[in-house]
Amino acid sequence: MSEDQLELSVVIPIYNEEDNLEPLHRGLKEALESLGKSYEIVAVDDGSTDGSFEVLRALHRSDPSLKAIRLRRNFGQAAAFAAGFDQAAGEIIVSMDADLQFDPADIGKLLLKISEGYDIVSGWRADRRETFFTRRLPSMMANWLISSITGVKLHDYGCSLKAYRSEVIRNVRLYGELHRFIPALASSIGARITEVQVSHYPRRHGKSKYDLSRTLTVVLDLLTVKFLLSYATRPMQVFGLLGILSFAVGTAIAAYLSIIRLFLGSPIANRPLLLLAILLIFVGVQLVTMGLLGELTIRTYHEAQGKKIYVIREMLE
Repeated sequence: MSEDQLELSVVIPIYNEEDNLEPLHRGLKEALESLGKSYEIVAVDDGSTDGSFEVLRALHRSDPSLKAIRLRRNFGQAAAFAAGFDQAAGEIIVSMDADLQFDPADIGKLLLKISEGYDIVSGWRADRRETFFTRRLPSMMANWLISSITGVKLHDYGCSLKAYRSEVIRNVRLYGELHRFIPALASSIGARITEVQVSHYPRRHGKSKYDLSRTLTVVLDLLTVKFLLSYATRPMQVFGLLGILSFAVGTAIAAYLSIIRLFLGSPIANRPLLLLAILLIFVGVQLVTMGLLGELTIRTYHEAQGKKIYVIREMLE
């Protein structure tokens, strides 16, 4: 770490959390001062419609370690995190919500694990203070599904209290609602990941931004993450395989229909199988074509930006 680089940045996305900001700031300052590290607080107002940014403005006047960023509109939590990560100057970056449901003192636990050599430390709300059927049960199911599909076993993907080495998080690009999948995405570049139990409290002010409607979003995003982890640099292997299977089945059905028409004299024009064979053959050709286009797109993406398909952990020269 260079002499002028901060040791720690705390990134907090904010959306209509006016009543929570002052007590959050007090708790954070107390916890961060006790760590004895140079730090900054990066607060990202994601298009709040209440007085959140005015509170941040007032806090910034009295605290130069607070960096306040205001987005032009509500872009979503992933975009707010991305903006905060881009502006963070710390060697270690900690993310957390502004709803007072986390204890800032737990940041020390995350940093302790980071010091053991881990690249990402995720919080685990083992004693989660929320309703069981509408929040905890769907979360348990989602965590099991995400862990099973991505291979990165965590109890609580939805916990925003996490710590990252800056060189790792800067190699993860966030789009849509992929912020909850950061550990899984980072695993593709060899990040070492663990988790620690953290405290969790009921929300004091404001309204939760999460509900059951996000379950479908999580499933769709999980499909995206699985594709990115397994086939991001080789799309032909997924589209091509599906295309060949579809083409082969369609061709087999067409061959069967041709045999019974040529050798048995049976009419096939009114058979649904004929339409299915034609459909499968065309779908197969289209999928293979999509795979080829995907390969061209991937090569353009990497070569136009000079982007490597690997990430170096360290190098001795």
